[in-house]
Amino acid sequence: MFDTLVLASNNAGKLKEFSALLAPLGIRVVPQGELGVPECPEPHITFLENALEKARHASRVTGLPALADDSGVCVEALGGAPGVYSARFAGEPKSDAANNALLIDKLAGESNRRAWYTCVLVLVRHAEDPQPLVAEGVWQGEIVDEPRGEGGFGYDPHFWLPVEGKTVAELPSERKNRMSHRGQAIDTLLARLKAMA
Repeated sequence: MFDTLVLASNNAGKLKEFSALLAPLGIRVVPQGELGVPECPEPHITFLENALEKARHASRVTGLPALADDSGVCVEALGGAPGVYSARFAGEPKSDAANNALLIDKLAGESNRRAWYTCVLVLVRHAEDPQPLVAEGVWQGEIVDEPRGEGGFGYDPHFWLPVEGKTVAELPSERKNRMSHRGQAIDTLLARLKAMA
């Protein structure tokens, strides 16, 4: 087992979340920026390949175990798009408002609104780890035209959860974190790490 890993991200929210979840296992999480790791390209068309690329890159630069995630929203009527391009769906600079507007525009007149959030986590013990730990979470929902709610980020105001009768942006953050694609993936990863301890 290890006591420190590098998070292949500089996202403060992810750092806080992963740090809190891994602390009980005695694992300290350090963001890649603190260790001089440059951003990694994400050239692949799958969440798994991009997460693996980011994890190996961070581990290679630092010599530490590394954790990376790749996530996004997939819409059935759009053939799974925006998928790995979710953050930059409407191009640069990244904008939640522009991404949401483009998504709603592309779904105009479409009756099939089925969608799902996907998160893939990859943990490598070293850069050449032949057996990375992989965990995936999928959160089913539908896309609605009118945004609802003030919470969350990204596509959350348009991501409707029929079981809840709300969009993700209307959920309390604690409930979102427990139910979400990322929450599911983290639970799976934690179970695997505990089994190794």
